[in-house]
Amino acid sequence: MKRIAALILAASCMTGPAMAQAPMQRNQADMTIAAKGRDQLIDQLVKTLNASYVFPEKAKLMEKALRARQASGAYKNISSAAKLAEVLTADIRAINNDQHLLVVYSEQEIPEGAGGGVQSAAERAAELAELKAMNFGIDRVERLPFNIGYLDFRIFGRTDAAAASIGAAMTLLSNSNAVIIDLRRNGGGEPETVALLASYLLDQPVHLSDIEYRKGNRVDPMWTREKVEGTRLGSGKEVYILTSEHTFSAAEDFSYAMKHLKRAKIVGENTAGGAHPGDFERLSAHFQAFVPNGRSVSKITNGGNWEGTGVAPDIAVPATHALAAAQQAILTSMLEKENDKARAARMQARIAALQQERK
Repeated sequence: MKRIAALILAASCMTGPAMAQAPMQRNQADMTIAAKGRDQLIDQLVKTLNASYVFPEKAKLMEKALRARQASGAYKNISSAAKLAEVLTADIRAINNDQHLLVVYSEQEIPEGAGGGVQSAAERAAELAELKAMNFGIDRVERLPFNIGYLDFRIFGRTDAAAASIGAAMTLLSNSNAVIIDLRRNGGGEPETVALLASYLLDQPVHLSDIEYRKGNRVDPMWTREKVEGTRLGSGKEVYILTSEHTFSAAEDFSYAMKHLKRAKIVGENTAGGAHPGDFERLSAHFQAFVPNGRSVSKITNGGNWEGTGVAPDIAVPATHALAAAQQAILTSMLEKENDKARAARMQARIAALQQERK
């Protein structure tokens, strides 16, 4: 399965905006790794990077860096499996700051043949159960004052599973005067689901991007849909997208496309900067790596993407103030067209209250 970030979040795995979402146990026990195991793990990591990483020349640089660190004894005193995964992650990211790169330790044994985009029936069922528990990323749908719709969306889940829930949420928002989509806590997911959500904001199919893969020179085009479940918002309704430094991967994909199509305004912070899709690859019985094996190429910006730079906001504010700032912008726009003096006064009072919230 193609992914910009894997779907099951292990919050203990890494910290910061660069969390890849790894299918590992929560609150798992650490284990001791001996010198032979460390060397075998590094050998397999090097082999996997050279075979799959999107940029072969960068994979060679990562190999060189890992071997130099290994020769210098940088890993010889690391006996914690979890710590070793963390250190190896930092070392390979240091080459080109690809925030999708990740080495993961798992207390639970990883079966032979796991990874590489192939899921067993049991893994697929477990993923579906996890997504259901997360309500397919839809954390909250709300009607804010003056009929502003609000969607707190946390993950771009598997498209076939998430479509009905996304359709229901968008139907609830369709009667709003304007809509705010909150991606401040969204760490990514499926590029197909990016195209699905974008379909609700556009009237006609649009070619958003191509996913270009290293192996076989495969190209997967990402188009919005002609038909969707539920009700489209269409192209006329004002839309604001909230971002933070933790907005990552597929969430950046959506923000980037909507910004450059001039379909939405971005409010908040510059996003993390990860545009390389990939998959988990098994390294050993207790380690795997998320390896980017392709790159997103925007058809909207003639081949650009957000790798390393992130998506810059149109209205730059701290993430904690983004919701208030978006409401202020919407109400200010509404106020310009409001002829009812009493309603205009209420809007002005609401704008003042939101401004106070930001102090």
